[in-house]
Amino acid sequence: MEKGSSFAARGQLLPPYDTAATLARLARLIAHYAPRCVIALGDSFHDAGGPARLSPDDRASLRALQRGRDWIWIAGNHDPEPAVDIGGVFEAALALGALTFRHLPTGAAGEIAGHLHPVARIAHRGRAVSRRCFAADSTRLVMPAFGAFTGGLNIRDAAFADLFGTLKFTAHMLGEDRLYAFAAKRCLPD
Repeated sequence: MEKGSSFAARGQLLPPYDTAATLARLARLIAHYAPRCVIALGDSFHDAGGPARLSPDDRASLRALQRGRDWIWIAGNHDPEPAVDIGGVFEAALALGALTFRHLPTGAAGEIAGHLHPVARIAHRGRAVSRRCFAADSTRLVMPAFGAFTGGLNIRDAAFADLFGTLKFTAHMLGEDRLYAFAAKRCLPD
């Protein structure tokens, strides 16, 4: 969130709606699934000043989403420090049973991580299609980016081969209403 405001402060104009769009998308998912806990895997804000730049409306939306549930902010490389006045609790990583939630993936079993923002690209009906995706094998998961302006890293990038140790993982591509699973080795490089 607040990528548009960060770029605007440096003279690069992006539409200032990324935070509102991201919160609206999150609100739809929270209304549908009614989770008891939300864990944000880091880089929730474009930079450490992002929380201070939240508009009053966006801050109110965030507070409404947090009401009645646990909200855990995992520190990311863009937002490493706990922010003031945004609710929730802050953790470097969070272990819940056999799972560990963290921003930077280490390749450990039971890990659910962010940071890499996986994107898969496949050939379909004579054209290439790219989508955000979950990258997973039987022991770890890398989540796709959630923010409106967040980019992505192709799963054929060396960072994924290094993490998984091979291309024997699956890209679960986000469709409109479902996920589409493809073997990583079937996906196209950029």
